[in-house]
Amino acid sequence: MTGLGYDLVEIERSAGGLLRITIDLPWVQPAADAPAPLLDQFVTVEDCEKVTRQLQFALEVDGVEYKRLEVSSPGIDRPLRHEQDFVRFAGSVIDITLKAPIGAAAGGQVNATRKKFRGTLERAEAGGWQIVWSEEPAVKPGAKVSKKRVPAPLQALGFALDEIKDARLAPIVDFKGRAGKAGPTPA
Repeated sequence: MTGLGYDLVEIERSAGGLLRITIDLPWVQPAADAPAPLLDQFVTVEDCEKVTRQLQFALEVDGVEYKRLEVSSPGIDRPLRHEQDFVRFAGSVIDITLKAPIGAAAGGQVNATRKKFRGTLERAEAGGWQIVWSEEPAVKPGAKVSKKRVPAPLQALGFALDEIKDARLAPIVDFKGRAGKAGPTPA
């Protein structure tokens, strides 16, 4: 994939001979003094077609058996597998599932048998990673919130990458447009 200019995210073989390949555009960590990019680049249908054509040829030459080939982008629930993925998506809301329950490590604030969390991915002070969340229920659109209401405290759980069974970007869809978009939203 790198010869074509794409990163391989995932390979999955499913029942019925389906071979599913997930690709993404390469990401390079920006320099500390570089301005933040305005828009991310995304994998297009044309990118998937290009990789599909190349893979069909390569798989035939190598004698790999499959009935159907599917090439796609990672989507809104992109898996996070490598350290570089965590660096790239620091500050994003993610879902993680731990290999083992947290036990008493969270100081009694969290159910000791809990393995699944949704929160903001942050770099921990010790150099590892942590997920930060609040148990406060989401406010329903149009509901009035008292200014005297005390918000639920933030909770944090530090983790190492080898403690994670699965990590993905949380599939959050905002129908009001991109967050970094400048200017007023058209009516």
